[in-house]
Amino acid sequence: MSGCGRMLAPAGARIAGAGACVAVALLVAACGGTEGPPSSSALARGIDAVFADLDRSGSPGASVSVIRDGEIIHSRGYGYAQIEHGVPVTPHTVFHVASVSKQFTAMAVTMLAAEGALSLDDPVQAHLDVVPEFEHPVTVRRMIHHTSGIRDQWQLLGISGWRLDDVITTEQILRLMSRQRELNFVPGSEYLYSNMGYTLLAQTAEAVGGMSFAEFTASRIFRPLGMERTHFHDDHQHVVPDRAYSYAPAPSDEESGEEESDAAAGPEFTKSVLSYANAGATSLFTTADDLVRWLDNFRHERVGGARVMEMMKTRGILNGGDTIPYAHGLGLGEHRGLQTIGHGGADAGFRSQVNWYPEANVGVVVLTNVANGNPGGRARQVAEVVLAGAFPEEAPEEEEDQPASPADSTSFPTPDPATLGGYAGSYYSPELDALYHLEATEGGLVARHIRHGDITLEPSARDEFVTDRWFMREVRFERAPDGAVAEMRVGGGRVRNLLFVKLPGPLPGPLPG
Repeated sequence: MSGCGRMLAPAGARIAGAGACVAVALLVAACGGTEGPPSSSALARGIDAVFADLDRSGSPGASVSVIRDGEIIHSRGYGYAQIEHGVPVTPHTVFHVASVSKQFTAMAVTMLAAEGALSLDDPVQAHLDVVPEFEHPVTVRRMIHHTSGIRDQWQLLGISGWRLDDVITTEQILRLMSRQRELNFVPGSEYLYSNMGYTLLAQTAEAVGGMSFAEFTASRIFRPLGMERTHFHDDHQHVVPDRAYSYAPAPSDEESGEEESDAAAGPEFTKSVLSYANAGATSLFTTADDLVRWLDNFRHERVGGARVMEMMKTRGILNGGDTIPYAHGLGLGEHRGLQTIGHGGADAGFRSQVNWYPEANVGVVVLTNVANGNPGGRARQVAEVVLAGAFPEEAPEEEEDQPASPADSTSFPTPDPATLGGYAGSYYSPELDALYHLEATEGGLVARHIRHGDITLEPSARDEFVTDRWFMREVRFERAPDGAVAEMRVGGGRVRNLLFVKLPGPLPGPLPG
């Protein structure tokens, strides 16, 4: 345990109320906090107050760094990087930052395009044999802007039976991609986030750049910017010093359906396991201090130069001419009248946010290792402290909580047993090599999977159902000319109309033991 600020609350203690948070923050600031460059006392107090609820024993935490005009003006850790080992978060703690990774993947491809090694309008198949030929061509540019129509890798893995805390390698994702036969939509017609597109972009950079993706980004981006603690983590067995683990709030007795007892309270947090061995869409390991050095590149443009950095801020344009807010792994927006360039990330219990304010030459990075860490909201609060008086627009007034609207009780009538029986059978996806067995039960239609167990299908319209599983929100059945159910289409979210063919007969039963 380092820093007297970490001794303010006993293990497991909760800090209640905004006043208590500010009071604790003031004491932490007076103690000096975790090591970092000196900040003005007012700035430190204001930022510390944003993180006071995390700055206690036994809590996951956050790392925050702020840069202005090339100088890191605040850098501090709050809470714990590893609760079970009592390791505090510091400015040097290494976090998995999830989709914040995408801007570096886009940067690698954009640099190669600026050098003439590839064109952003190349079909992806010109560089990657693993991508099938689709009815409509998919270009590098469309993948950068999430307008390619390529289905999302995480949802495809979920439908096929994977858990997101499994070890998931690049090779496994590419094998999944090689089996795809359809897109979500005609490329350029819509914007729909696709992690698979960014895995393919990383592979494109690797194929064209002549070295591994991790080596390319380290030599061309990270090291020139002094990001010494940053790397793309494509090996789940790679030992990383000073890394944070990720956590989630433990479910309450009420949420878990358990009755309260006189026994000692259980842990406040549970571990959120992450074992990814793939990179491009995710898996950047870095620190808050390293990331503000990257944000400052939007000011000085030493890596990539003016042309590349302008390309990085170029938003996508749809076929109909509409411009989307998404640029090259970056979202363009505003905060109280000031322009912002940034991105967030969420994997397991890691949550991250990076924001650059070009008109003020200010960058804010917030990295957390708890699922409810809210780095986006905290990053904006930090900016309110740092840029006080610089916003053209007034802060919006807080809205009072409104009573919830009554739920719509209208639902589709449950199909009769004979209709439900028509859906029963085994369904196979050639694109996923996955199998579901559907059975009509007294409680309705159930889909059974060897890893996912039973999934209840609730009717929503004729031949259409919904479920409570994130990877399988919508299920639609299609019929043959004779009226018999012939296919099942699965989707919702970032995957649409994934084909499962109804098999003509039952599969063999288990082998005799």
